[in-house]
Amino acid sequence: MAKVSVIVPVYNVEKYITRCLTSLINQTLDDIEIIIVNDGSTDNSASIIKEYKRQHNNIIYVEKENGGLSSARNFGLVYATGEYIAFLDSDDYVDRTTYQRMYEKAKASNSDYVECNFYWKYDDYQKPDIGEKYENKKEMFEKGRVVAWNKLIRRNIIMNNNLRFPVGLYYEDVEFFYKLIPFINSVAFVEEPLIYYVQREESIVNNQDNRTRQIFTVLDNVVNYYMQMGLFESYKDEIEYTYTRILLCSSLKRILNIKDKVTKDLLVKETWQHLNKRFPNWKNNKILKSNNTLKGIYMKTLNNTTFKIYTIILGVIWKD
Repeated sequence: MAKVSVIVPVYNVEKYITRCLTSLINQTLDDIEIIIVNDGSTDNSASIIKEYKRQHNNIIYVEKENGGLSSARNFGLVYATGEYIAFLDSDDYVDRTTYQRMYEKAKASNSDYVECNFYWKYDDYQKPDIGEKYENKKEMFEKGRVVAWNKLIRRNIIMNNNLRFPVGLYYEDVEFFYKLIPFINSVAFVEEPLIYYVQREESIVNNQDNRTRQIFTVLDNVVNYYMQMGLFESYKDEIEYTYTRILLCSSLKRILNIKDKVTKDLLVKETWQHLNKRFPNWKNNKILKSNNTLKGIYMKTLNNTTFKIYTIILGVIWKD
């Protein structure tokens, strides 16, 4: 059994994969398993990976038909033997001490889950992303960063509870993260930024369109999961707050950056309708009521009238 299995989905990243793989093979952790899943690449990615595999015994290389990021991550889980699982996107890269420091933190604290900070990496500069610490499952809803690639997760938690990324949907990290929470009993943090989150113009994050509405499906999947597991009442306030915050903040920001006005206006309207249909009393949420940050004040002032006004104003403020 390896200490850590790092799963790296690959699709047409010949410009970036060398930097990613170099950062992985140079890790200071002495027992790391690197699982590369070629998700039907049509460029030169495969030949680059095969050359790395020829030189390094700890690389596992597998190929599959193109099915998207979630499909590739799920496929890689089948081959993982590590005590802990990490995910890394193939256009990103890591500090050489990343997995040693995270693994040692996990072992020292006997944690199910370790999170580290990271850098937003642009062409000519980088900026750190420093997350809030949380101590329990309920705080994970409020403070957790949903991205999959800055974490170590105990493998048997993922496998024993059949946790997988939703195939065919964007925002897969959102669904995976919130479904994971009930099974995490101990968390730890490495405070230094250790991962470089590379910003590309052609990435999904920077290109919004009608597919942005898939966040409605992802959030509803989370709500339905907690209901089916009999956990909804235990986490009702946290789920309602998270649903509200995502739709009125990060998702709305993406929608307001959609270039097609018809699509944008329709999704703005759907956002308000969807929230109020699923959680009609969201304004009475106890977590929201106690949130006096600018984000909290903004959400608390929204109603049928102010929402329309704010979306016009924020559309200008948040415009790329």
